[in-house]
Amino acid sequence: MGNVIGIDVGGTFTDAVAVQADGTMVSVKTPSTPPDYGDGVLRAVDMIAEKLGCSVETLLADTDHIAHGTTSSLNSLVMGNVPDIGFITTKGHRDSIFIMNVEGRYLGLPQHELQNIMEQSKPRGLVRRELAREVIERIDRAGSVIVELDEDNARRVIREILDTGVTAIAVSLLWSFRNPIHEKRLRELIHEIDPAIFVALSSEVSPRIREFARNSTTIMSTQIGPGLKLYLDDLEDKLRTKGLQGALLVMQSAGGAIAAREAAASAITTIGGVLTGGVVGCVKLAQQLGHDNVVATDVGGTTFLSGLVVGGEPVRAAQTIVNQHPVNVPTLKVDAIGSGGGAIAWLDSGKNLRVGPVSAQAVPGPACYDGGGEEPTNTDANLVLGILSEDSLLGGLRPISRKLAEDAIRRRIAEPLGLTVKQAAAAIYEVQNSQTGDLLHKVVVESGYDPRNFVIYAFGGAGPAHCAAYGKHLGVKEVIVPLGPVASAFSAFGLASSDIILVREHSDPMVVPFDPERVESNFVQLEADVMEAMQRQGLELSRIVLHREIDIRYGLQLEEVTSPLASGPVTQDSLEKCVADFETRYSELYGEGSGFAGAGIHGITFRIRGVGVLPVAPTFERLSVAEGDDPSEALVEQRPVCLGADTGFVETPIYDYNKLRAGHVITGPAVIQVPTTSVVVPPGMSGRIDELGILKIKLRDEVVQLNEKRKALA
Repeated sequence: MGNVIGIDVGGTFTDAVAVQADGTMVSVKTPSTPPDYGDGVLRAVDMIAEKLGCSVETLLADTDHIAHGTTSSLNSLVMGNVPDIGFITTKGHRDSIFIMNVEGRYLGLPQHELQNIMEQSKPRGLVRRELAREVIERIDRAGSVIVELDEDNARRVIREILDTGVTAIAVSLLWSFRNPIHEKRLRELIHEIDPAIFVALSSEVSPRIREFARNSTTIMSTQIGPGLKLYLDDLEDKLRTKGLQGALLVMQSAGGAIAAREAAASAITTIGGVLTGGVVGCVKLAQQLGHDNVVATDVGGTTFLSGLVVGGEPVRAAQTIVNQHPVNVPTLKVDAIGSGGGAIAWLDSGKNLRVGPVSAQAVPGPACYDGGGEEPTNTDANLVLGILSEDSLLGGLRPISRKLAEDAIRRRIAEPLGLTVKQAAAAIYEVQNSQTGDLLHKVVVESGYDPRNFVIYAFGGAGPAHCAAYGKHLGVKEVIVPLGPVASAFSAFGLASSDIILVREHSDPMVVPFDPERVESNFVQLEADVMEAMQRQGLELSRIVLHREIDIRYGLQLEEVTSPLASGPVTQDSLEKCVADFETRYSELYGEGSGFAGAGIHGITFRIRGVGVLPVAPTFERLSVAEGDDPSEALVEQRPVCLGADTGFVETPIYDYNKLRAGHVITGPAVIQVPTTSVVVPPGMSGRIDELGILKIKLRDEVVQLNEKRKALA
């Protein structure tokens, strides 16, 4: 086995981790390079080669594959920076994408906006009305052709769309997931007129019931598909020129990668790929540390991301929301807010202090970067509070200026509120910790879990500076900070550790009791599709594991819950177990008694998640063991640090991570300086360095439950 490289392209930084043949790892971090993020990717590869002491050509010649996660597609959709496309649907159903199933006013909105009904509004339509066209055809719910496709009418519609200059067309016909014959014929007709047109079919992109979600998913995939293809083709060409012999893979929302040459055809599956890398990394690390339940927190330059690992498996969702539109993408469930290190602090009309969601990003960056940024950010506040070294970031690669940070905070926050600069910086720090803690509470508790049964994994460049505070807010007992070679590039570690994951699904609504033969027939076809696609990836896989899932709901209710189905022959017993698991999980999510089996239980969508296991085995280099727990040998200095408005500035020991050894105990208040991040251990807490170089911060002692007799005596 050769090298494997994971590259995580964020809005502010591009991180890369290389796993060598012996499992050892190196990581690098470099500013992202908008608008051409590929330049940052190539720069990261150059830096890895430099760190390994070899040429880029030698590195890439011995690289099995590169796993790449990018936010470019998601950012394009969120900002509406996508090209015009054509849309073709069944006659009489064009307006479904504008009516939005009456969901468009509230889908994906935060709670405070849901409560303000008068301010709610629909987002801009996905497609210009003149480019949304209808064709004459009709297939019924059973998949039978009721009205044949009128090909003369279809050719006329296609030509009128192409005359507007669009280069891509989305096709989504009624009930096409039951019978795609008319959609496939429309693609043939389009390519007869212009073979270069990019075409996406709903029966391939999103073969699920419910018209609006299927339409919006297919349209968004069509909007980003051509651009993603151009970006990946250009990046792969440049990497090949530099000597890459292995495959270029792209991370998907489902938590696994796909060959870059196939990504554009299902472009919508890549929109959350970079968000899930950290969760995948947590799963891999949790297996080594023996943690079943983990809250993954990734605080980068732009966003704060959180996902869950329960029972050793990442929590998944069958759908996500983008710009108030439903997107049918099987995904690792990741929640995000704009609260990263570059999140801008500002005052609203009532002079309330806010942090985010707007970020300074890589350009111009926080004020302290001296890149032209004038707005104060979390990073600027942490510098003023003494959490960050005044010398530089990224091991000396990024000079910073405390004066510029103070000037920005004074001008935008301190003077308008009548505070000192230090008081304003402390307020920014407190708001950041509070809002990230609130998000974690929502993620864990509203998913039906008790946070006391979880540990937090904190990573990203800004995560370790805040993790103890938001961990205390949530109520977990321990925070794990992966340091060493992947300190702030943990998502890239997840990308490098990821497997190939391919998902195929198909809606075939049925009511309990399910017919085993019908269910078996659905899964046999889906499994065959997944296995065929696995062969096209062109990679050597250790093994392929297939997971069966059914999306189930109660009659007269809309919320579907995904339930696993055991492998092997489909029997009445295995189906009854699947339904029982659904009812249990539904109660956990929505409350005991919220389901009503008397209205019937409906199986909606059948899904196969195929995992092609790649032979990648990263190992964390073990630290030498300290003679005792006293970390004095790693002490760099004492400096005033403020870790809360209530404590103010306190003389705080600053430790050099590179000099810490396994067994050293860091008692708060303290700051540990790592070349790519800074870790805060607050007062009243302590952290221990383990043999893998991981910092384990203990937030609370185990709670001892009193027996009934002792309670009474108390």
